[in-house]
Amino acid sequence: MVRFFMPMISLHRARLVASAITVCVTASFAAPPPSAFREAACEDSYTRHVQGICTNEKDAIYWSWTESLVKTDLDGHILKSVPAPDHQGDLCHHDGKVYVAVNLGKFNQPAGKADSWVFVYDGDTLAELARHPVQEAVHGAGGMTWKDGHFFIVGGLPPDGKENYVYEYDEKFTFVKRHVLDSGYTLMGIQTVEYTKGAWWFGCYGKPPVLLRADEDFKVTGRWEINAAVGLTALPDGRFLMAENKVDKDKKNTARVRLVRADAEKGLVAVPAP
Repeated sequence: MVRFFMPMISLHRARLVASAITVCVTASFAAPPPSAFREAACEDSYTRHVQGICTNEKDAIYWSWTESLVKTDLDGHILKSVPAPDHQGDLCHHDGKVYVAVNLGKFNQPAGKADSWVFVYDGDTLAELARHPVQEAVHGAGGMTWKDGHFFIVGGLPPDGKENYVYEYDEKFTFVKRHVLDSGYTLMGIQTVEYTKGAWWFGCYGKPPVLLRADEDFKVTGRWEINAAVGLTALPDGRFLMAENKVDKDKKNTARVRLVRADAEKGLVAVPAP
């Protein structure tokens, strides 16, 4: 009689092999690390200029194009695009949703002429989920971000304004407080806002444009001639993506993002390509 013997693998070893296979498969589908963010151009061109950008901190960039919302991969290839009421402004991503500061009225006018809202979209499909009134932003809601469980909204400013305002709301959009930013007048107020590592950053229009930095208490600690007014979002590793808008020969708008980092003296500086 001929007997055949099959090698036996211990249960412990089998589990180790299965675990290793699981790790390999999971790693192949894992989201890119923050370092994977890079310079990229948004596909297509648009009638209105880009108003803001944000990311899901993993594998997508969201672009607000005034009359539409666009989701791309890290190379700028469009994954989803939806039309949206004018004027969609700066935006932020939180808990799987995209929040956009929206003004359905007039900007940069005395109180009573704006109609300020936050529109909420699903981060995967861009389906609209909700609308929240933020009428305390009396000169028009134009930008927003998320910090420590609260939303912070910025916006327009009449020509005779001498300071800017930041409107704070809880996670259910109950108004908390209006903060005063000792900025002096900036053209049409503030367009973009971001908070990271103990500092607030505000992008403003102007000729030249203005970038403001403030501390936790909204005291201005820096002012530079840098154009961050059409998009600025912080990445988990401390760098930023900053948007740049261009008008092509057909008077259509295109935009790209590039990597920048904070600099104590210069505000924001370019991150060299690897």
